[in-house]
Amino acid sequence: MYDKDPVRARQPAHLEGWFAEETTVPLPQYLDAERDRWIDRHIPRSIGQESVIDVPALRCEVQEQVNPLRTPAAPGNRRVVSETTEGSAVVSRRASRMRTLAAVPCFDEEVAIGSVVLRARQHVDEVLVIDDGCTDNTAKVARDAGATVISHGTQKGKGQGIKSALKYAVDHDYDCLVFMDGDGQHDPGEIPLLVEQIRADAADLVIGFRTFDQMPLYRRFGRAVLDIVSSNGSAITDSQCGFRALNRKTMESMIGTLRMDDFSTESEMLQIAQERRLRIGETPINCRYGDFDTSTKNPLSHGVEVLGSIFWLAVERKPLLHIGLPGIVAMFAGIYFFLQFLRGFSETGLVPIEQGMLASLFLIPGTVALMLGLALALVARMRK
Repeated sequence: MYDKDPVRARQPAHLEGWFAEETTVPLPQYLDAERDRWIDRHIPRSIGQESVIDVPALRCEVQEQVNPLRTPAAPGNRRVVSETTEGSAVVSRRASRMRTLAAVPCFDEEVAIGSVVLRARQHVDEVLVIDDGCTDNTAKVARDAGATVISHGTQKGKGQGIKSALKYAVDHDYDCLVFMDGDGQHDPGEIPLLVEQIRADAADLVIGFRTFDQMPLYRRFGRAVLDIVSSNGSAITDSQCGFRALNRKTMESMIGTLRMDDFSTESEMLQIAQERRLRIGETPINCRYGDFDTSTKNPLSHGVEVLGSIFWLAVERKPLLHIGLPGIVAMFAGIYFFLQFLRGFSETGLVPIEQGMLASLFLIPGTVALMLGLALALVARMRK
């Protein structure tokens, strides 16, 4: 303790205004009383007067209680007396960190799911595996690898697995959701590539795209057709890739909006993002096939299923455009051929069967399509 001798006692330095930022005080002197008094008699105590004795000095700083709402001002988290930081905003390290969830919809993927989970955990806060009625040990292997598992009990489709993941991510307050396949085709080490655009607020939905040279020949044609149908005129490179990242805004837009439960969900997500004017980004990824091509869906049936779903989605969302407008075009064509039919009959007195059949072929279906488009448009408006 400092010596409490009345001769040395004085008012604290910061109350006398001796310094604005820092000050020095003598080191505590552990001397006997007689020597201490001798020092007091021979060492000047007025500020600014030099002492003949070189006394080592101890640099002293004012300590204060840590306030999480105030920023540390000086290097090394020091703060001096004259410094104020009131009104400064502080962002804690945890608050500034984006929480990320990796979701893996699975059906009988016990061979690869363990490796996928272990590698994905290195880049996200949690890995969620959606067990879509698996008949093997996919769920057990995923749990042993450290994943959280949601089981549907029966096979409900990939779309239902995506919906379950979206609900889980929103309910558990995640900022970013990454979808990937559980068969080992997607590289978990590339998760940061997709998340980076979300973290930088450069995109709301980031889709990984595969180059054609990575894909087997029989898959390239199907992907090209589906890209044209699904892109809806936008410059999307790979509309069917399941390796994608969503921010919070996109997650909330998809919940309650996705309707399909099959493999067309990726295309539906893209359509919703375009309708909501969400920012869509892309990043190149590597995709492994060959021994890793464990897809449970035949590519041909997959393509037909997706095409059919996209068609009905388009019809349901914009019936007048996709049914009513073609119906009007067919009606005009039918009217043209009917006029040709009447003209030929008036000129020759004979019934032109060809014009009559063409008029019926266009006029009747066109009228039905127009009426159906109007009815569906009315139903869609009533739903809204």
